[in-house]
Amino acid sequence: MAEIRVPDIGDVDEVEIIEICVSVGDQVNAEDSIVVIESDKASMDVPAGRVGRISGIEVKVGDRVKQGSLLAQIEAEDVSVAGDISKPAPPVERVAAAAANVVEAVATSGVAAQPAQAVSAASVDVLLPDIGDAKDVVVIELAVKPGDTVATGDLLLVVESDKASMEVPAPSAGTIVELFVALDQTVNAGDRLLTMKPAGATVTSPVAMAADVPTTAPKSQPEAKVAKAPVVDDAPSASAGSDIYAGPAVRLMARELGVDLAQVHGTGARGRIVKEDVQAFVKTRLQTPVAKASSGSGIPALPAVDFSRFGPVELEPMSRIRRAGADNLHRSWLNVPHVTQNDDADVTALEEFRKSLKPEAERRGIKVTPLAFIVRACCAVLKAHPRFNASLDPNREHFILKRYYHIGFAVDAPDGLVVPVIRDADRLGIWELSVVINELADKARRGKLGMNDMQGGTFSISSLGALGGTGFTPIVNAPEVAILGVCKLVTKPQWNGREFVPREVLPLSLSYDHRAINGAEAGRFMVDLCGVLADLRRLIL
Repeated sequence: MAEIRVPDIGDVDEVEIIEICVSVGDQVNAEDSIVVIESDKASMDVPAGRVGRISGIEVKVGDRVKQGSLLAQIEAEDVSVAGDISKPAPPVERVAAAAANVVEAVATSGVAAQPAQAVSAASVDVLLPDIGDAKDVVVIELAVKPGDTVATGDLLLVVESDKASMEVPAPSAGTIVELFVALDQTVNAGDRLLTMKPAGATVTSPVAMAADVPTTAPKSQPEAKVAKAPVVDDAPSASAGSDIYAGPAVRLMARELGVDLAQVHGTGARGRIVKEDVQAFVKTRLQTPVAKASSGSGIPALPAVDFSRFGPVELEPMSRIRRAGADNLHRSWLNVPHVTQNDDADVTALEEFRKSLKPEAERRGIKVTPLAFIVRACCAVLKAHPRFNASLDPNREHFILKRYYHIGFAVDAPDGLVVPVIRDADRLGIWELSVVINELADKARRGKLGMNDMQGGTFSISSLGALGGTGFTPIVNAPEVAILGVCKLVTKPQWNGREFVPREVLPLSLSYDHRAINGAEAGRFMVDLCGVLADLRRLIL
């Protein structure tokens, strides 16, 4: 008879039993979950640790337990090794987390072995950290291979979403043991990427996670198995699966079946999703007739043309970011009724002031462009016209007025158009805005924007800068309701009542969602914006 106890739970004093996965008399394998425990931050499956039959369950759902508390009794089978099998199984060690987004766990055999063959192993599972609201990111670069030695912070791999790429660094120094992903594979937050052995971890007898452990058992008896390390689910976040409550085995089944757990109703304790829920969801979907999809919301598809009949052609693949951008723009254009308001802003005084800052800007090592002033002016006008800094709720019955001002600006990056976001732009001065704009634009051109750099925008600016043009129709970056297009600054003659004088004029194009904003509101917005750009003193009123 052997005992199954609560393993090392780190710095948590108590955890709650939220699910009992077996009954007395059940036959279990080493990796089968016996109970699920939960702290205020995460849940963890506790495995049997050995092959056998459950002879007693010592806890019930709702009990609070500590490290070492007795959970169940098991009659071990298929074990013939030196030592006393009645001794309690040693707790599963947890390696201290080296990064907030990395879950680390270590497993020992759970079977007493001969002293000469004692195993002391420590391995770390590196999981994909929180990636915001992105799903199915793609592994685009593998920087390591099994056997490589890495230092803390070294690049392990790079993943890419529809909008940006993200580097995954090593949480600690150590040696790469095994890779679980390949190039072009899609992964999600919490997926296991690789296993590494931290520097300083000793292995007297080499053991691979979940691999067989050699014993002195006769050849007629099966070898004892190493218990799998408990898998800790990341604490739910508001941006990624905050309502999904499921264990690792259920999440694995869902990934294999292509099921979005956010759509599955959990029937387990406290709404936990169990395997039967996933199976029922799949069965229901298979029995539900699928409506024939139409191209472009009923819009007839363009005919396919064999252009090679007319001359030589060449296929140039679109980058993933460019393809995703095309889909987003197409979706916005089909769903948002666009109207564009055009106007000219007299920025003669602004340009004189900006150029006067050049000596100080050079001393500071900062490049001050008109965009910094435009962002500052937009923030002031958005506060006076809050519906432009809003979104419509899904039922189009309410405005979601945002009391923060995160301004996105379009950057023409090598892989396609991206829109980094300036957080709390209304709290930044011209110098600070210039620094942030230059840093984000540089990261965009180098493909180094993170997921968070491109989320949460409330209003966008698309500037053609020195490329030219007198006006265009920028597409609203839904779910925002407006976007400002900026064309090339030009010198135009303007009549002052006595004569024509040269003035610096900036053409502006405001596209807006006509469901949220009417023409009169857009006209007033543009009048106020042009007024602020013409006289910066208005910013202090």
